[in-house]
Amino acid sequence: MEEIGASPQRLGNFRVLYLLTVLIGVVLLTLVGGWIGSHLNGLAWQSNPSVQFNWHPLLMTFGMIFLYGNSILIYRGLRNTRKRTLKITHATLHGVAFVATVIGLKAVFDSHNLATPPIPNLYSMHSWLGLAAVILFCAQYLVGFIAFLVPGLRQPLRETIMPYHVLFGLMGFVAAAATALLGLTEKIFFAEKSYSTLPAQGVLVNFIAVFIVIFTGLVVYLATETRFKRQPLPEDAILLTGQTE
Repeated sequence: MEEIGASPQRLGNFRVLYLLTVLIGVVLLTLVGGWIGSHLNGLAWQSNPSVQFNWHPLLMTFGMIFLYGNSILIYRGLRNTRKRTLKITHATLHGVAFVATVIGLKAVFDSHNLATPPIPNLYSMHSWLGLAAVILFCAQYLVGFIAFLVPGLRQPLRETIMPYHVLFGLMGFVAAAATALLGLTEKIFFAEKSYSTLPAQGVLVNFIAVFIVIFTGLVVYLATETRFKRQPLPEDAILLTGQTE
């Protein structure tokens, strides 16, 4: 079923870009997994703190970039789905991203605190910007849950909150992507003393960075392009008013 009032060409262009964005996100996760498996000795937990760190880039990429980006696009990607279902899906993706983020942060703090000698925490630009992105993400999740999922808030107030929810959501997503780029740079300089010669690990990390930039750019474009905006369905009006006419 085509969306009411939608141009087939417009929706066709959107679908192509949307599928491309999801595919790029999957490739990004695959590259990060390959990097960890091939160059960073895989995964472990507290028994091996230096390898436990590897959960951090994997889970932060999964949660704060891949899931965060797909959650932003869910309303436009599944535009013919009922609004209530979209809200629940949006909140669920954010919830899974939150859990992944908490575990990813636990991994990096453990890898620092359990090292011999311990490694200082929260001194780099990566950690400062990352902490800001996580705080913004959590605040957005809380506000969005209260404003748009919990019954009782008046519709005019929801409409007032919505533009700020969208704006700060995109800001948090872009901040997360920028944090990831800083983290990749920091990690590769620690891991590769010959980075200037562009060894295999350096090439792989550079490609990961490129895919993060492309994925982020596509998400922001698809989320802000007015031609791709989801149009309300008749079921949405029923959900808001409780009336069928």
